[in-house]
Amino acid sequence: MLIPKQINEGFSIYSLCEYALTVSFGETISDHASYRINRLRKLLEQQPFTGFRSAVPAYTSLSAFFDPIEVHQSTLIGHSCFEKVSNYITDLESTPHKGTEQNNREITIPVCYEGDFGPDLNEVAAVHHMDVQEVIHLHTEAIYNVHMIGFVPGFAYLGGLPKALATPRKKSPRVQIPSGSIGIAGVQTGIYSLDTPGGWQIIGRTPLVMFDAQRKAPSLLSSGDRVTFERISAEEFEFHAKRSKP
Repeated sequence: MLIPKQINEGFSIYSLCEYALTVSFGETISDHASYRINRLRKLLEQQPFTGFRSAVPAYTSLSAFFDPIEVHQSTLIGHSCFEKVSNYITDLESTPHKGTEQNNREITIPVCYEGDFGPDLNEVAAVHHMDVQEVIHLHTEAIYNVHMIGFVPGFAYLGGLPKALATPRKKSPRVQIPSGSIGIAGVQTGIYSLDTPGGWQIIGRTPLVMFDAQRKAPSLLSSGDRVTFERISAEEFEFHAKRSKP
């Protein structure tokens, strides 16, 4: 049973289950909501409450996971685990903190839009009555914000796609999308981190390894990163791919 709890400062908290709750910053995807989500995640990681386990960002919310036994036995204010954690998060979110300014990473992702690397590029261009060069120009001109990582490990959901490129998903998903593929689905663009099925419109592919479980930080991108795409040739793709192999 969900237990909504409206809070000041433009956010609300509701119980997700006995060991997690979600802080919602509304229903509109925006850079402002993303900023608040990542600021709160950083605060929780720097100043965790007793029993805190992890914080998982989404487009407009942040879910905090915890050990209910540790929370119940803690000195946090409240009777239930939900009250204890939500009271702590409310104070944390609402109190000014020095040193929480976000130093977002700025990352350039090389993308080849040629031939088989972008099998849906012509279709996207046709939908918007553009030529493919205009699609590529618009896609590489924008600055994107990584809103969340999900679907599969390392899959990056990016906000900031120019409205002129917003395109519905494919009616029939493909059985397998190669890792590194750059897709469009609605007003989002995203990067496939692994070979998986998918229904996004594929317009290009990066040679970078987006997810490697052997790396210290397995996912190349993380929530809050700022991303731009840089057009490369097929020859440059092969060059980068050889250098990026684990």
